[in-house]
Amino acid sequence: MNISSEKNVDQTRFAQLVRHIRVHGYQGNFYQNIITYYDWSGWVYWTMGAPIEETIIINRCKKENTYQYRLEHGSLPD
Repeated sequence: MNISSEKNVDQTRFAQLVRHIRVHGYQGNFYQNIITYYDWSGWVYWTMGAPIEETIIINRCKKENTYQYRLEHGSLPD
């Protein structure tokens, strides 16, 4: 599925946001994977790295729930 099949998504803005995350974000780990993250207002945003035209979701979580934060604070699940 691509974003063109989503009824409530402005495809142009979605693609712009994905590009913004990838251009202005920073590289970080998620276990063995390298992900591009973008911090804004206490939230961290990322995609899984598929080409923009194949990207269908932008993930987000609070900074304290990120892999890196939990790794540094010893709160990753066993």
